[in-house]
Amino acid sequence: MKAGPDMAMIASLVGDPARSNMLTALMSGRALTATELAQEAGITPQTASSHLAKLEAGHLVVLEKQGRHRYFRLSGPDVATVLEGLMGLAARAGHLRVRTGPADPGLRRARVCYDHLAGDLGVRMLDSMTEKKLLRAQKGNVALTPQGERFVADFGIDLPALGGSRRPLCKTCLDWSVRRSHLAGSLGAAILSRFYELNWAKREKGNRVVTFSPKGTARFNALFGAPGD
Repeated sequence: MKAGPDMAMIASLVGDPARSNMLTALMSGRALTATELAQEAGITPQTASSHLAKLEAGHLVVLEKQGRHRYFRLSGPDVATVLEGLMGLAARAGHLRVRTGPADPGLRRARVCYDHLAGDLGVRMLDSMTEKKLLRAQKGNVALTPQGERFVADFGIDLPALGGSRRPLCKTCLDWSVRRSHLAGSLGAAILSRFYELNWAKREKGNRVVTFSPKGTARFNALFGAPGD
């Protein structure tokens, strides 16, 4: 038997349709109950509990208890990155869901990927920051330039506080809908949180769509360019 990470085990956990639906629901970054996840997967609560036990044992989700309530969330941003990458692969290979809905255009425009901005706007933001030399390519990833550090500070983000985290400051995440990268890492999360604080955007209840207000859209375009620029 070959040594190394057991990809087959992870693939088997993610590959089940019910578990896949539950993991996708948790990509919103919110903690959900077993009942809510059962509804997302279209299965009974009893079956959902069995699936969640397997996901917890496989360290893909973690359980949080608040009084009598039990909530589940993804075990970390690396899980969301893998799921987003698998979605991109599925889209490129033509394995698309048959059922579409009103949220689909919104998901493609702007959505939350665990805790950072994804979709057309997320990709545009990374492209703009790279073109303006706020970020630079570094060994296949990205890093803030001194100019970028000033931009982040002026935007109201405490960069030293982010640097104290074990999580990478800047990281790219392959976007499933655009099939190019958006900005992840603690900086990507901080920028999206700042959008919320400024009331530029809000997350729609019950899904991953991030909706920008007219004012927020104008401010976003001023910082990162409008479509076609």
